[in-house]
Amino acid sequence: MSDEGHFLEVVDNRTGKKHLIPITEDTIDASIFAQLGLSIYDNGYLNTAVCRSAISYIDGDKGILRYRGYDIEDLAENSTFLEVSYLLIFGDLPTRDQLQTWETRIMRHTFIHENMIDYLKSFRYDAHPMGMVTSALSAMSTFHPEASTALQGEHIYENETMVNKQIFRLIGKVPTLAACAYRHRIGRAYNSPSNEFGYTENFLYMLDRLSENNYVPNPRLARALDVIFILHADHELNCSTAAMRQMTSTGVDPFVCLAGAASALYGPSHGGANEAALKMLEEIGSVENIPGFIEDVKAKKRRLMGFGHRVYKSYDPRAKILKKISDEVFEIMGRNPLIDIAVELERIALSDEYFIKRNLYPNVDFYSGIIYKAMGFPTDFFPVLFCIGRTSGWLAHWHEQLQQPIPIFRPKQSYEGAEPRAYVNLADRSAAQSPKIVDQGVNARKNLPPDTE
Repeated sequence: MSDEGHFLEVVDNRTGKKHLIPITEDTIDASIFAQLGLSIYDNGYLNTAVCRSAISYIDGDKGILRYRGYDIEDLAENSTFLEVSYLLIFGDLPTRDQLQTWETRIMRHTFIHENMIDYLKSFRYDAHPMGMVTSALSAMSTFHPEASTALQGEHIYENETMVNKQIFRLIGKVPTLAACAYRHRIGRAYNSPSNEFGYTENFLYMLDRLSENNYVPNPRLARALDVIFILHADHELNCSTAAMRQMTSTGVDPFVCLAGAASALYGPSHGGANEAALKMLEEIGSVENIPGFIEDVKAKKRRLMGFGHRVYKSYDPRAKILKKISDEVFEIMGRNPLIDIAVELERIALSDEYFIKRNLYPNVDFYSGIIYKAMGFPTDFFPVLFCIGRTSGWLAHWHEQLQQPIPIFRPKQSYEGAEPRAYVNLADRSAAQSPKIVDQGVNARKNLPPDTE
């Protein structure tokens, strides 16, 4: 949308001066307010654009999500995850030859160094798989010193070949790290990648092969998971993607950037949201308990998880696609009774004025957890699956920012702390002047083993 010739008129009643601020693409340049001695306070970046991007587009009111102009519904129906990854990073769908080269290069980079395998095996048997993956991503930077900006300088990413190689590496290796974390969790030997399969089939092969020489993943389950990866690939400037771009602005290498983005995704309000929705359905227990649960939600005694979204004010288009995928997965794996609770909960919520007024529609997390559970994934592995899909989106933003360099991100703050005060000598301080440190004390820890201290 063009705003050429449009201005926001601001009158500063401190001085009586009128200011005309140009409007471009429904935004204004916040730096103009610095000339007035003002900052824009936006707690949590709820309405602040920190970059211009051509990667994904969301219309929350209409329930639209597009990657590079393509509707998510069309991509989920007709494309593959690696094809969509190419689209996100390079801006257009690949030709047949481009796609073949792209897929070949990525699959060559699915193998990880033996030292990385040793590193992953050093984790405790009960280590959270997302903790293993984020740690491994950061450690990967040390395995590729030629790609380290700390060692080689930022100029290395002015070389397109170097940029592309890191993209191949990360998209290729993240599923392998994820599969190793999964196998570590269940006490099984790690499987090496197999180039006999496509991207998602290879991931399932590494997860599930035991001792079979001819093990082949179920192609329908592989396709279902491939579509889920497409749905999770990018979603504008969400928390983890903002972290990716912020770290990119420092000039650090993409391995460390991706580790930071994955760490943000690790948070329960981001990558763990589908686990919370699944837990809610399990707590409801049966369709008969839904009316009582709904009343508790209205009374603010319970939270309705998997509904509502920061951006969408209508039905999340990804949730509609996942609802269809669930039928395919249940046909193969058996119907999970939680789906009956989910469908009925959705029906009641979408017909109840209380939820309609609050724009509480199902989001992507509402159905994804049920599907993952039906496929046999443990709940603590859900954010790892999210990470695999989102890696392509993170790299698309890394790639875009390299092409449009901006200064290091440095948000402003609104200071509300103490006024200047004089230093008080230790002997003259009272307990009331200092905050209390809540601690059970050394005695409460005397009998704990040393590694828990």
